[in-house]
Amino acid sequence: MRVLQLCHKPPFPPVDGGCVAMNAITSGLLANGHEVKVLTVFTDKHDFIKEKIPAAYSAKTAIEAIYINTNLKVYKGFVNLFSDGSYNIERFYSKDFDAKLQEVLQKNKYDVVQFESLFVAPYFDTVKKYTQAKIVLRAHNVEHLIWERLSAQAGNPVKKYYLRFLSKRMKKYELHVINEFNGIAAITGVDKDYFIANGCKKPIEVFPLGIDASQYKHAQQRQVDFPSLFHLGSMDWQPNEEGIKWFLEKAWFGIHAKFPELKLYLAGRNMPDWLETLEMEGVVIAGAVENAHDFMREKAIMVVPLLSGGGMRVKIIEGMALGKAIISTTIGAEGIDYTHEENILIADTPEQFLLQIEKCLNDRSYYNRLCVNANKHALANYDYKEIAKKLNNFYKQL
Repeated sequence: MRVLQLCHKPPFPPVDGGCVAMNAITSGLLANGHEVKVLTVFTDKHDFIKEKIPAAYSAKTAIEAIYINTNLKVYKGFVNLFSDGSYNIERFYSKDFDAKLQEVLQKNKYDVVQFESLFVAPYFDTVKKYTQAKIVLRAHNVEHLIWERLSAQAGNPVKKYYLRFLSKRMKKYELHVINEFNGIAAITGVDKDYFIANGCKKPIEVFPLGIDASQYKHAQQRQVDFPSLFHLGSMDWQPNEEGIKWFLEKAWFGIHAKFPELKLYLAGRNMPDWLETLEMEGVVIAGAVENAHDFMREKAIMVVPLLSGGGMRVKIIEGMALGKAIISTTIGAEGIDYTHEENILIADTPEQFLLQIEKCLNDRSYYNRLCVNANKHALANYDYKEIAKKLNNFYKQL
């Protein structure tokens, strides 16, 4: 099977959750004997340097990238207020990318064109015009729900209004365009159920993000800094910044008062200025780390205090596979197959975060059992090769 994969940011190197999710499907399809061509957008936020792409990856995927300036522009944002379009989506349309897409489709024949996320959906008409391939949307999230949740959490009335406005525009676009595709490959069962309840009439199945299980077989064989807390995530993704701000303001004071020697390490790309300059007792700003897996292996307990967001958190799956004890909000763990107090811990209030941290720190055998169970669960359920096999069967049905 020949697959054209359209990406809204470079899937390699896998520097954040979205990249990991896209790269896992690419790797899974290749491992199952399919041909994959990657055509991707790159932006100021997600750069593409051809020389840094491994030669083997470039050869297998024939990856090409087109620059798009997706930076927010006040004028265009203002003009958008008087149109029917979604500004979040329109920022990703480029005549240059459209021209390259036409060129690729005219030179090659594909069985499937896979759209990675809603943000490349503006190119649907071009794909429809130039190929007979089945067209599939891989829905990384229900995108408009992220903006609805951000709006609900916003304290500033003006910001709340504008976020609600953006979410309504995106909702209208998203719930319309899903019925244009031949099929939907959802990341989570929660997303699948939501799309069906809101009018999706096309074939839709769940294909969670995957990991290379072979890389995690001996995940726990490393010295761990116990006790320690950590959070790892791209901090230019608004739900991550929002969640960490809430955790520091609402939860950390009580945790630190109870365990004054405990350190909280905050790591991730593109730290905002307020975090870069933060001086809070017990909090260590690690910033961008050279190797995310090495960083995670060395720390004991992962906290995921998300209050908004959607889809599936890649870092939780990776953390489970690495044998980490994970404490997440319900929203943070949304879409993941888990059992509370068996392979993950759920906390939605400052008091609950303190309680779950206290359990781990005061009972090392309880902590160890969580780690072992998390590792086994992730390896058994999220191997990218097995997920790609199921995706292949879905494509054949289409």
